Amino acid sequence: MNRLTITLSESRYRALKEASARRGKTIGKLIDESLAFYGIKSRDAALDLVRRARKRSKLSEAEAMKLATNEARAARRA
Repeated sequence: MNRLTITLSESRYRALKEASARRGKTIGKLIDESLAFYGIKSRDAALDLVRRARKRSKLSEAEAMKLATNEARAARRA
C-alpha cells in the first residue's frame, strides 16, 4: 500500500472528514471508493477488462475497446 499526501482547503478537509465519519469509513477508504466509482484503474486492469469483454463476446479488438469505454462511462454516471 502506498501513501499519498494531498493539500485540501480547510472546508474541503472538514467535509471529507465528516463524510467519512458519517459512513463509518476512513478517509483513505472513502477516497479509494471514490476513485473506483470514477473508473480510475491501472492500465493492466483496464486492459484486462477489454480482454474479458472481447473473449466473452467474440468482438474485434476495436469493438471490445468501444464496449469497455461505454461501460466505464455508464458506470461513472450511475
